[in-house]
Amino acid sequence: MQTPVALIIFNRKDTTEKVIEALRQVKPPKLFVIADGPRPDQPGEAEKCAATRAVVDQVDWECEIFKNYSDINLGCGVRPATGISWVFDQVEEAIILEDDCLPHPTFFQFCEELLEKYRDDKRIMQIAANNFQFSNKYWQSDCSYYFSRYCVNWGWASWRRAWQYYDFNIKSWPEIKETIWWKTWLGNQKHTKYWTKKFDELYNSPKNDIWDYQWLLSCWIQNGLSITPNINLVSNIGFNEAATHTISEVSKHGNVPAKAMNFPLKHPAFVISNVEADNFLQNTFHNLTVPMRIKWKIERSIGKFLPKK
Repeated sequence: MQTPVALIIFNRKDTTEKVIEALRQVKPPKLFVIADGPRPDQPGEAEKCAATRAVVDQVDWECEIFKNYSDINLGCGVRPATGISWVFDQVEEAIILEDDCLPHPTFFQFCEELLEKYRDDKRIMQIAANNFQFSNKYWQSDCSYYFSRYCVNWGWASWRRAWQYYDFNIKSWPEIKETIWWKTWLGNQKHTKYWTKKFDELYNSPKNDIWDYQWLLSCWIQNGLSITPNINLVSNIGFNEAATHTISEVSKHGNVPAKAMNFPLKHPAFVISNVEADNFLQNTFHNLTVPMRIKWKIERSIGKFLPKK
């Protein structure tokens, strides 16, 4: 493996240990570690942060380690955003994981091959790890991946040439949302209304604890696409009450098993977004409807009483 890996950590020693063990299997030559500081109003968090950082010191393969540790708590918006910018200030491309994103070993080869293939293709803004198509049968093809307008960032890779457009404060949003382009970009008025509300809230938020919606908008403004694998390559193991955003233990998107990618990769013939797949992701991952939430909660509840395979 040649590509640098960036790891974002905070106060979860247990999940960080699992991700470090996954990295040990592929032995990246450079590891950039981004850590936030403890919250002053959370007793015992300083000790948890210190214990989590100590896990990084257990790296035992030949590896250059670069640390960007904050003494104060910047929050889960500013800290990832500034940390990722720090990474791309030093390297041209990187694979990025958070402390609860557990990758299959083939995820790294998948990223490396596509980072090289699309290195100079400005249509592609990132390579994702997650596939959440579940019951949607209309998106499938015999290719190894498809192109999406949506960026899911529970394990991903990108280039400095793409990240240069990132704007944490989305300063251009008031102008962008009035354009014909924005009103037609998603091809669905309900989806446009949903994201207009999200970006309005983000733009007007005095304390922003999100970083990835800004990345999504930055990609959209460039008419950029995300590569999505035809199987799920990273499992988010952080769905519990200790998390900031992924707190629902009944979510269908939590703990989705990571599977092996087959090689050699089979590439799509055309660089165009898969509309069926994007519509399904919008309706089931972003603005998840109440009936769908109830359905998945029932499925999870029933699963607790079924014998494990």
